[in-house]
Amino acid sequence: MTNIILLMSDEHNPFYSSVYGHSLIKTPHMARMAKEGTLYQNAYCPSPLCGPSRSSFMSGKRVHEIQTYSNSDINLNPNHLSYGKALSDQGIHVTHIGKTDVYDKAENLGFSEMLMPKDTHYPRNELGRKPLMTLPDGAQRADKYGPHSAPWDLDDSRIKTAVNWLSSNASNAAQPWVLIINLRKPHFPHYTTQELWDLYPTGGDLPEYGINEPTAQHPYAQDLRHFFSTEQFTTTQIRGLRRGYLGCVTYIDQQLGQILDTVQSLGLYNNTNIIYTSDHGEMLGKFGMWWKCSLYEDAVRVPCLAMGPDFQSNQIVDTPIDLLDIQATLFQSVGAKRPYSWTGHPLQKIPKNDPNRVVFSEYHGHGTRASAFMVRQGNWKLIYYIDGPNQLFNLEDDPNELINLAVIHSNKALELEKELRKICSPEVEQERAEIFIQRQLDVVNHENN
Repeated sequence: MTNIILLMSDEHNPFYSSVYGHSLIKTPHMARMAKEGTLYQNAYCPSPLCGPSRSSFMSGKRVHEIQTYSNSDINLNPNHLSYGKALSDQGIHVTHIGKTDVYDKAENLGFSEMLMPKDTHYPRNELGRKPLMTLPDGAQRADKYGPHSAPWDLDDSRIKTAVNWLSSNASNAAQPWVLIINLRKPHFPHYTTQELWDLYPTGGDLPEYGINEPTAQHPYAQDLRHFFSTEQFTTTQIRGLRRGYLGCVTYIDQQLGQILDTVQSLGLYNNTNIIYTSDHGEMLGKFGMWWKCSLYEDAVRVPCLAMGPDFQSNQIVDTPIDLLDIQATLFQSVGAKRPYSWTGHPLQKIPKNDPNRVVFSEYHGHGTRASAFMVRQGNWKLIYYIDGPNQLFNLEDDPNELINLAVIHSNKALELEKELRKICSPEVEQERAEIFIQRQLDVVNHENN
């Protein structure tokens, strides 16, 4: 049995790190993990939005199963077993540090310890999809970047708490333990310190692929640009946001370094697995889109690095995985049993290159007219839209998703749609989501009247 540490950031597009090929950004501790451990080249989130993705990870179930469609906490079902409770019931000490943002309050989730928790309350009314509502302050977000006196929210304190916990508890523990660290960055706003801002004087570039690409003309892409008012962003703001994001990612890498150094200094390297990942990505202006809420690669992909006794050094795994696989890895590491009905397989048991494995993601939240679903198998990826043309991409030939092959390769699109329907019925889940969202809106409207 092996202890395990999971550091989860928020909104980290993996392509903005040195280990996934970015030529400018400095992430030496992620590179250290890749050298000493395993890099998972194709990792995905259950849904490209904080609440749904984190709730799925917490419960071991897909988003449509638990009906946590958005960041709103109205009328959510709290009666889902958390992985913290499932582990602690088996004698595993499970410590959670930082934000939760899931289907129930932090104190009800059953962890052995819950340190510095933060639940976010979203009673907002822009959930509506028909008609599509908009975010009132979307355009104002574009100014939130650059040097700031207090850029890191509570992340410094969260890392300090984690280091103190390891120093006080880890070496003398009589039972296996799991430490979960949740940080806020590199999530928007893209404020940073002057030092990290100055580190990237040429980092304020423009996206290589903008709103003139055919992919950017998809109705759902247009919906999201409208919802967030991103077409009002100026060139100066776009450059500033992208430069600030680089600083935020480097900050996260520095915090990861503190954890790695602490584990090493305490002599825990030989019996502790360490994983770094994030809850979803960030579009960063690609196709004129910002934040998340899209099933394109920049929003739905996450980084995944794993090192420790269970992972080979200097290895790259091409098989697609998702956050539910990472959650299963916690159980595998400490030798605990995972509920049979939960989705996911431990990273330790996933081969380097399985062309038949299917991963799935879905989006039902704000900013688009209806639900959408994604399946990936091998190099092929299908995005199935309820109210828009489907998209099929070959990610080996077209990693930036510029050419829709759904018509040209209709048989492949149909093959992937069959894989999708093994998981759920898109039409049924669209209807269930609409009913649920309307109930949430009814509560908001009632409270506002």
